[in-house]
Amino acid sequence: MSSAGTSEAIQDMRAPPSLGMWVFIASELLFFGALLAAYLAARVHCPAGFASASRHTHVVLGTANTAILLTSSALIALAVACDRHPLHRRWTSRLLWMVAGLRCAFIAVKGCEYVLEWQEGLFPGPGFPLTQPGAQLFFALYFFTSGLHAVHLICGIAAVATFACATAAARAWAKPERLEAVALYWHFVDVVWIFLYPLLYLVERHA
Repeated sequence: MSSAGTSEAIQDMRAPPSLGMWVFIASELLFFGALLAAYLAARVHCPAGFASASRHTHVVLGTANTAILLTSSALIALAVACDRHPLHRRWTSRLLWMVAGLRCAFIAVKGCEYVLEWQEGLFPGPGFPLTQPGAQLFFALYFFTSGLHAVHLICGIAAVATFACATAAARAWAKPERLEAVALYWHFVDVVWIFLYPLLYLVERHA
């Protein structure tokens, strides 16, 4: 067998990038699953405190960020589809920059939300304004989980921006299957938020 044939055979034996991403996502699911389990256990023990604290979150900003994330997921799916078709590949980089821009908008909105909550004294610690048992624990979990989600978002923005530059420059390593792996991570981060949104913002909001 020629060296070229051997190289092709080795490449065929390599696991696709999406497989490695699925393994990573599985490990992240265990981590976020433990956090959600801790949240649910605390909510069962302090339902009134969690409901009262949740009514102090900014549901309009949270809803706006949910819409931003869902739009960005649709755009990255479209970018992956365009990248697999040579006639439409010129749109891939543009779509990826739009995706990264939407995620930056999410971070900006979340930052404004944190500022408002800081001004309202809702950060856990001395002088916390809510007296119901469990209210301070709710906000401790709120800031930890939403902050951790924001860190994952920033990593996703960096990956998407890298691929946007690479696809625009027609880099050989920026293959469709690798972009698909990045898109899997992107959708995973969005799914995490879909769970966080009702747990953090909609706890007996009508009460």
